[in-house]
Amino acid sequence: MLAVLAAAACIALAVILYEEIWPFSQKSVVRDLAEASDSDISISSFHQTYFPSPGCVIEGVEFRHGANHFKLVTIEKLIIEGSYLGILRRHVARITAVGSHVFVPKFGSNTTFKTQHSKTVVEEIVANGTLVEFESEDPSKKPLQFDVHEALVKDVGWGIPLQYKLNFRNPEPPGDLAVTGKFGSWITGNAEQTPISGAYTFDRADLSVYGGIAGMLTSRGKFEGVLKHVNISGTTDTPDFEVTSGGHKVRLQSQFDAYVDATRGDTFLKHVEARYGRTTVIAEGSIAGSPGRKGKIAQLQLTSRRARIEDILGLFVSRGSPMSGPVSLKTQVEIPSGNEPFLRKVTLKGAFGLDEGTFSKPETQKDVDELSAGARGQNKENPETVMTGLAGQVELVEGVSRFSDLSFEIPGAKARMHGTYNIINHRIDLHGRMRVDTKISKTEQGVKALMLKIMDPIFKKKKKGEVVPVHIAGTYEKPQFGLDLSQQSTQQKQPAK
Repeated sequence: MLAVLAAAACIALAVILYEEIWPFSQKSVVRDLAEASDSDISISSFHQTYFPSPGCVIEGVEFRHGANHFKLVTIEKLIIEGSYLGILRRHVARITAVGSHVFVPKFGSNTTFKTQHSKTVVEEIVANGTLVEFESEDPSKKPLQFDVHEALVKDVGWGIPLQYKLNFRNPEPPGDLAVTGKFGSWITGNAEQTPISGAYTFDRADLSVYGGIAGMLTSRGKFEGVLKHVNISGTTDTPDFEVTSGGHKVRLQSQFDAYVDATRGDTFLKHVEARYGRTTVIAEGSIAGSPGRKGKIAQLQLTSRRARIEDILGLFVSRGSPMSGPVSLKTQVEIPSGNEPFLRKVTLKGAFGLDEGTFSKPETQKDVDELSAGARGQNKENPETVMTGLAGQVELVEGVSRFSDLSFEIPGAKARMHGTYNIINHRIDLHGRMRVDTKISKTEQGVKALMLKIMDPIFKKKKKGEVVPVHIAGTYEKPQFGLDLSQQSTQQKQPAK
């Protein structure tokens, strides 16, 4: 009888030790998962494996977090593989998640995690085919989804940085993103200071998703820092960039330095140098949330002292640029979130050419001899389109550019105008005054700009130095140049001063 009692006691002790020490029991595994994720765990089935290696297979796994039981993760099948030597070392060889779906709460929801310290190290986690879903800040919008083709994480443990390799489909702009690097170790109570580093490649990102622009972008870069401030630098190359209304493809390349607040999803551009044609534009600013406004707002400052007017105008018009030459510019650009086409939602306010002494006058002022030389092919300017002394202020709202104090010079005349140009339907409505320096028909031979040919009959009877009211109307494709006769009549009735 005593022997039977002793045997029963040993069996009971073995069961207790098994439940407490054996790492692949249902109780141990569920407890470890709950502590690691700060979640409540539910499963639909569980069975253990012993040969060739110890472990278990769990089906229908669900993680719910917080007081409101937010659904954090669902997994169709979780395969845990260990080794008998690993049990002693508290190492798990591999965890494979099949059919995973991860739900990320919206930014600013104040969701916190309190994970428990663990001595267990998972050597490798594989989660190919995972769908990651970010809850939108706008309840009426669908969540942002990332289709993760390949996910490999190594050395997952307490107090050590893990290594990761991810390949996934980025939703906006749609393209293939590959990332490798290190993360952690996690800093409890100060998660925003958790280190992160790595490198990325972004291939065939389709810019047409934004509406109004198109092209396939490729980017390469590296990043390093902490979650609150991740420094990132790299390059982009879009060999077929275009503004769709213009239909002209150009090669747009850039180099950039920025930093990201990964805790809020905000990006801050420290320095971006973009190049296309013979134009270089410098940008700085942010793509971040703004109090009282939905989504992320792009707020940028664009400057250039060596832009080419033909490069800028050539993006927006189907025909060639009506003018050429170097120009300076300084503008503030804002692009709000939303589904409106790019050209309708972008706003811009700034100056080009001269801006109250802020800019040095670019080398655009040529004398008639240089214009004549250009007409004979002796310089790089296109004699069909040359225009000099271009300067003014512009404000772009809902696709309409409003110009104030627009000034320019053409051989034989100087003009100051104001009005609008619609970059969507190309309609022009400009009015102002033009001073006739000489008969336009007698400018240097070879200068055949369209404006000069059309306006030449208007000025045949005008005297040198005379100021007349003029307008430019119609569309970019079919411009209409002429005198504002009503203004001229009013001026003639007024007594001379």
